Amino acid sequence: MKKYLSMLLVGVTALVAVSAAQAGAIDDAVKRGTLKVGMDPTYMPFEMTNKRGEIIGFEVDLLKAMTKAMGVKLELVSTGYDGIIPALLTDKFDMIGSGMTLTQERNLRLNFSDPFIVVGQTLLIRKELEGTIKSYKDLNTAEYRITSKLGTTGEMVARKLISKAQYHGYDNEQEAVLDVVNGKADAFIYDAPYNVVAVNKVGNGKLVFLDKPFTYEPLAFGLKKGDYDSINFINNFLHQIHEDGTYDRIHDKWFKDTAWLKDME
Repeated sequence: MKKYLSMLLVGVTALVAVSAAQAGAIDDAVKRGTLKVGMDPTYMPFEMTNKRGEIIGFEVDLLKAMTKAMGVKLELVSTGYDGIIPALLTDKFDMIGSGMTLTQERNLRLNFSDPFIVVGQTLLIRKELEGTIKSYKDLNTAEYRITSKLGTTGEMVARKLISKAQYHGYDNEQEAVLDVVNGKADAFIYDAPYNVVAVNKVGNGKLVFLDKPFTYEPLAFGLKKGDYDSINFINNFLHQIHEDGTYDRIHDKWFKDTAWLKDME
């Protein structure tokens, strides 16, 4: 009898463990009434802080549409990019929505949704180097100084593909761009959507945008490993908004219209 009860207890414990494992970020958010998303709001036009202190952007609007579909509120948790994965893994928020590139290295630590956009690394160079620097390969010598934002694929690409150049990274994009504007660095390496805005907003006529991407970078939402129910929901949501016109409306607002720039001044 004791052996039977012991086996029964083990079975119940295993069932509870399986049930707990199946509960994911989306289910928890629905029960709580709030989806908490970790975000570093410095990446134009995906997530950024306007002049009223509000976090706005393309990815923010995607998340607003997602939480509306879920029937919950959206809570954005401002988090430094270099610490955003550890913060997710220690339950500071439910998921990462911060312009994160789906890389194989990150995929070993996280589950990712399907990409919601594909971008690539591009260059902002000092105007004086126009014609001399035609691609990232031309920067790969010790005479050049390059910069990007720490913890991003811009830094990874700089260290891997332009390793012979002098590198110095910054905690945010604007500081790094200003290094080039002020002549302290020769080039800034970053995603094309950010650079196309920064060349006009921050460049002050001193930058040249080499707009041909030299990497392939799918951006996606990041969740804890094993959270397949949440991945299923998010992927179906992304498919739905691609088909019903919601995605195109949000995309055009941030990438074809420039009215939002006035909100940043």
